[in-house]
Amino acid sequence: MMETLSNHLDALNGLLNDFFETMSGYLWGWPMIILLLGTHIFLTIRLGVPQRKLLTAIRLSLSKDKDSTGDVSQFGALATALAATIGTGNIVGVATAVALGGPGAVLWCWLSGVFGMATKYSEGLLSIKYRVKAEDGRMLGGPMYALERGLGWKWLAVLFALFTALASFGIGNTVQANAISTIAQNSYGIPTWLSGGLVCIFAALVLLGGIKSIARVCSALVPFMAFFYVLGCIYILIANGQYVWPAIKLICESAFTPQAAGGGFIGTTVIVAARMGIARGLFSNESGLGSAPIVAAAAQTRNPVRQALVSSTGTFWDTVVICAFTGLVIVSSIIAHPDISVTDGAALTKAAFSKIPYIGTPLLSFGLLTFAFTTILGWCYYGERAVEYLKGKRWMLAYRIVFVAMVFVGSIISLDVVWNAADCMNALMAIPNLIALLLLSNVIAKETRHYLYGNRLDHHAPSE
Repeated sequence: MMETLSNHLDALNGLLNDFFETMSGYLWGWPMIILLLGTHIFLTIRLGVPQRKLLTAIRLSLSKDKDSTGDVSQFGALATALAATIGTGNIVGVATAVALGGPGAVLWCWLSGVFGMATKYSEGLLSIKYRVKAEDGRMLGGPMYALERGLGWKWLAVLFALFTALASFGIGNTVQANAISTIAQNSYGIPTWLSGGLVCIFAALVLLGGIKSIARVCSALVPFMAFFYVLGCIYILIANGQYVWPAIKLICESAFTPQAAGGGFIGTTVIVAARMGIARGLFSNESGLGSAPIVAAAAQTRNPVRQALVSSTGTFWDTVVICAFTGLVIVSSIIAHPDISVTDGAALTKAAFSKIPYIGTPLLSFGLLTFAFTTILGWCYYGERAVEYLKGKRWMLAYRIVFVAMVFVGSIISLDVVWNAADCMNALMAIPNLIALLLLSNVIAKETRHYLYGNRLDHHAPSE
């Protein structure tokens, strides 16, 4: 009887996996990539290349608007957004892009980040423009509010919130918990049930404090681990010194010309390199996904453009800096050590970092553990706001309890189905968010002209 039930469950699991894998292939195919990258380029041109205000944006991210409405500082909101994006996508994801798309994928990944800054800017602007104040004084915002208040499309706002809530249990929870338990077991011999239990406890302690607690922890952990990760990359690049320039040349050449197999690399076409690089870049920085503006709405800021600029730096640090460092490390390490296997992204990253004596592998492992944990924290906030939009504040405690419980579940089960289902939910989130960005681009441009190009960055918005 039990054997028959097990066989039926295995068959069902296989059917679900095949379904979501096929659906994910369609959703993340060329139409989605063209839509996302096209939105990035359109908004870059429409808004007069806001990327050129990067230094101003970085300065604002380190300042405080204490006299403005909001729940956390601009840096706190940025750190929480970065916590939800910096992780396996930046580290293992880039290596996977190189493994499947060749070295040219690194340049395409980087370009998706450069243009994606305009989309992240626009998302942040709309999140402040259309945010609302709850009865208890908290600020609520995100694409669902832009869709409802900006376009009057409540039905599409509900769909976005639903997809966000579902996605939070996948890419923002069980997938990350599984990564933590797998790394802990492989690197330190810790049983998956034990690491899962510990992550549950630590996550619950942070999440009970709400956005202020989440922002405080993320503000401490994210810069700390990002700094040491980049230091590790710099060490490897110094060790690979004579191969860095050849790696840069190979990355640039391979992005626009077919790459023949050899030198430790697989043969690829320009189309494959572009597809893998753009897809991984979009996955790593989440520009256009609609998740980051949910927390941007909680920021203390005097006008929408200030927070828009701060939000845009998230994509800069996430993809333009960290993904670029990772890609250069991977490609230079393959050139320096042709014996490194290029068929597996995780193994490729581990092999590159193992070249740092003594601390290389522990640094990578601890970095992935930290980034995965902070991703859980950031996505819990996204899911909470989505559930609150759908059902009201009374459901938030129930959501947190289920969310924390799923952390443990994700630590001990196989996640093939969850990975594919999560990819589908992310794509379904992006579609309504991109609709809001494109149809409200006139609003974004008007606010940008007024505050950014009209030298009014220090002015308060009328509603403030």
